[in-house]
Amino acid sequence: MSTSIASQLVWLIPALPFTGFAVNGLLSLLPAWRGGGGPDVPAGRRTLVSLVGVGVMLAALGLTAALLPAVADTPGIVSSSLGEWMAAGSLHVNWELRVDRLSLLMMFVITGVGSLIHIYSIGYMADDAGFARYFAYLNLFVGFMLILVMGASLPVLFIGWEGVGLASYLLIGFWFGDLANVVAGKKAFVVNRIGDFGLLVAMFLLFTNIGSLDFSVITEQHAVLSTSLATAICLFMFLGCAGKSAQLPLYVWLPDAMAGPTPVSALIHAATMVTAGIYLIVRNAALFSAAPVACLVIVLVGALTALWAATVGLKQWDIKKVLAYSTVSQLGYMFVAVGAGAYTAGMFHLVTHAFFKALLFLGAGAVIHAMHHALHATHRHDDPQDLRNMGGLMQRMPATGTLMWIATLAIAGIPPLAGFFSKDAILAAVAERAIESPLAESSLGPVPGAVVLWFAYGVALVTAFLTAVYMTRLMRYAFHGTFRSGEDVAAAVHDSPWLLRGPLVVLGALTLVGGWLQLPDVLPLGRTGLLDAWLAPVSGSSSVLLAGTGRLSHQTEYLLIGIAIAVAVAGIGVAMTVLKPAGLVRKSESPADTGIGLVLANDYYVDTAIERGVVGPTVAAARRIFWRGLDIGVINGALVQGSAQVFRLVSGVASRMQAGFAGSYMWAIAIGAVALLGAFTLRGGQ
Repeated sequence: MSTSIASQLVWLIPALPFTGFAVNGLLSLLPAWRGGGGPDVPAGRRTLVSLVGVGVMLAALGLTAALLPAVADTPGIVSSSLGEWMAAGSLHVNWELRVDRLSLLMMFVITGVGSLIHIYSIGYMADDAGFARYFAYLNLFVGFMLILVMGASLPVLFIGWEGVGLASYLLIGFWFGDLANVVAGKKAFVVNRIGDFGLLVAMFLLFTNIGSLDFSVITEQHAVLSTSLATAICLFMFLGCAGKSAQLPLYVWLPDAMAGPTPVSALIHAATMVTAGIYLIVRNAALFSAAPVACLVIVLVGALTALWAATVGLKQWDIKKVLAYSTVSQLGYMFVAVGAGAYTAGMFHLVTHAFFKALLFLGAGAVIHAMHHALHATHRHDDPQDLRNMGGLMQRMPATGTLMWIATLAIAGIPPLAGFFSKDAILAAVAERAIESPLAESSLGPVPGAVVLWFAYGVALVTAFLTAVYMTRLMRYAFHGTFRSGEDVAAAVHDSPWLLRGPLVVLGALTLVGGWLQLPDVLPLGRTGLLDAWLAPVSGSSSVLLAGTGRLSHQTEYLLIGIAIAVAVAGIGVAMTVLKPAGLVRKSESPADTGIGLVLANDYYVDTAIERGVVGPTVAAARRIFWRGLDIGVINGALVQGSAQVFRLVSGVASRMQAGFAGSYMWAIAIGAVALLGAFTLRGGQ
């Protein structure tokens, strides 16, 4: 496809999922279509919803693929302006979409992995009463994410940024009959608004000092900013990233986001929303590379988040919650990379993580699906998501178990799977920059930058070890040992149908070969540095600026690879040796956690602290000041009720004067006349 034709068609890519949202949304509103997913509803209705929901995604993926030749050519930018959006003084913002190599990479992840999740959803949600509504929300989510990555300026990106927040609120609280789901959706919405404040301040500062919010102008003119101002803008922008991509301390919404249907968790955790923060930093790589202090802050926060979430993941029993904390931890890895200026390594881990995390979540969905139906068939009400109620599933679900083991070994960092290469790229980049780079020569307060980077490297290794432990723990307790919910339930557990298993197979294949996108020079396994070359026009110069001129010797790289593999193998070995599925009992028979286990199971009591320290006092103050004081006291009491009382008193007096006696009226007229004469007399006397 030529660049001119691509420019005319590029707007269709986000328009397609929005069309799916509109069609399925309208269908879900029609009375005849409400409850259009149950088994009693004609299959034709479900088929139409599925065709629309999945069809628009496959069409968007096809158009994205069609853009590849135009973007691969020089200069590799396809843009399309849909007219002016706002004009206020010197601020002019167009509805402009722009696709370059970074955007296209994200679009492949969003539409590719998103299509597989849509296909999987046909089977997973087939019996749900809100089938059409579900697909409408899913299409809406993808449409806004495409706007986010295709926007040519920060305001257009912000539309997508807020849109995915809205869609996540709708999808997390999809089963809104359950209060916990509603609270989880609300929590995600509110926490993200805190981060959005930072992004808005960054936008105001950029416009005030550069005069434009267009990405290309920011990249070209960021040099006019002083270092301190660039640092402030980057830190405010990172606050927005921390909210959207679940970093300390704004990560608390993501573990609860599993309240929605499992494919939604896969979409949020793997292909869309949580990756927005990583994308934003890489998109503004030139700006961040001019603010080394902000970069060191990002490295430090990312490393601490990775370790924090990994420790909590060790004691979670809900299969989806283990994966949720794993996502928080892996996002920390990505921020370590982009903070260190290793933008390709960060994007590489984003892509591989999309493959194996989507596989893990959809595999977990298959397990939950099978457990739920087996428990339902035997009239049991145990938790289908609790690892303690599982065990021995490998015999009953061999395909799902095998594919999830592939993803587990990938996230643990075992070669030659995708996660090994992307994690190694991050560790190597951080070590390289810690030895010699402008970041190492900078400082974070009194702490030298080299110390921060070596600390992050050490934390990343510890996190890799813990990741291998908790992911092996998940697989051991779910798929090995004896089934703990009884033989009657076990007999009803079966592997998923092909509608669910097919997307898992594709994701498994991508997990196997995804690492070949960016083979390191030191391993002669094929063409090296493909992703590095692809992203070079977007972030190459910024990455070189922070990397300096130092390079690791091949001996050092071999040593680092050996250490990374040894850590992953040690984690798996420890989990296989220490954890004994045979000693585990069902959830209803399990003793309560104590000591450090209790602390980790409750996420260091962060939610409790926030509830008691922030939410509780805020709600109490709001009730006292705004509800009882302002609403009930001033508005309702003084203004509404008070004015009513005044008019009631006046009308009461007036009604008593309407007695119907002519004599009374004459007396009133006479008294009034005397009063008026008196008033005029007194006024004349003055």
